[in-house]
Amino acid sequence: MSRSGTTTSDRSRGGGSSRAEVRAPRRPPRPVRPGDRRRRLLVRAGVAVAVLGLLGWLLWGSPVLAVAAVRVDGAGTLTSAEVVDVAGVATGTPLLRVDVAAAEARVARLPQVADVEVTRGWPRSVVVTVVERVPVAVVEEAGGRSLVDRDGVLFDAVTGRPPAGAVPLDVADPGPDDRATRAALAALVALPGDVRADVAGARAPSPEDVRLTLADGTTVLWGSAEEAGEKAETLVALLGQLRAGALAPAGTIDVSTPSAVVLR
Repeated sequence: MSRSGTTTSDRSRGGGSSRAEVRAPRRPPRPVRPGDRRRRLLVRAGVAVAVLGLLGWLLWGSPVLAVAAVRVDGAGTLTSAEVVDVAGVATGTPLLRVDVAAAEARVARLPQVADVEVTRGWPRSVVVTVVERVPVAVVEEAGGRSLVDRDGVLFDAVTGRPPAGAVPLDVADPGPDDRATRAALAALVALPGDVRADVAGARAPSPEDVRLTLADGTTVLWGSAEEAGEKAETLVALLGQLRAGALAPAGTIDVSTPSAVVLR
């Protein structure tokens, strides 16, 4: 018997906690061969190319993102069918292949159009937004009558009664580059809608001699295009006083110098 009170056989049987745990040896990691790494890169590259190709086909050639409808916003005198026809965007065309600049240029050539924007309406439409010219006057030219916008552009022929707000205008050479035309239009545009509706006609023998004729026969000597806002305010105030009886009736109202008006 040993001094500790246990026999050699007892220690050899090794009861419990003194016995060391035996673990299996860990295998070293498998080395990555250059060929394996290259194959992985090729697989990843192939997947990326396939995804990009599919995406390109969806955007450029697939009917999934193709034009199913062309919508027109802002048309008034023009019909939507007219605008769509001129825009020339064919249904079934992939949206990315729609030449919006060319479509805008075609629609902009319509005389009634002052501005236009063509946009892609994802996922399956094209939107044509037009701003039409607003008639301010109507002029006679070459045996016919044409509507004129505030910039002096002649944009549409009139065969019957002109639209509301279009005042008959008498100038020698109507057009956006004619100073007399622009002076007369500046006067008409400056007037509020209810007063302009009471204007029976306008004429401008020269850029400095714009004259308006009211529905009751009163002549308004407007003068040049300068101080158009002040002249319009003065005329509105005078007309209000005349209607109220605060001023004696006048056949001619001279507002060419708004700070010194003359009634006679």
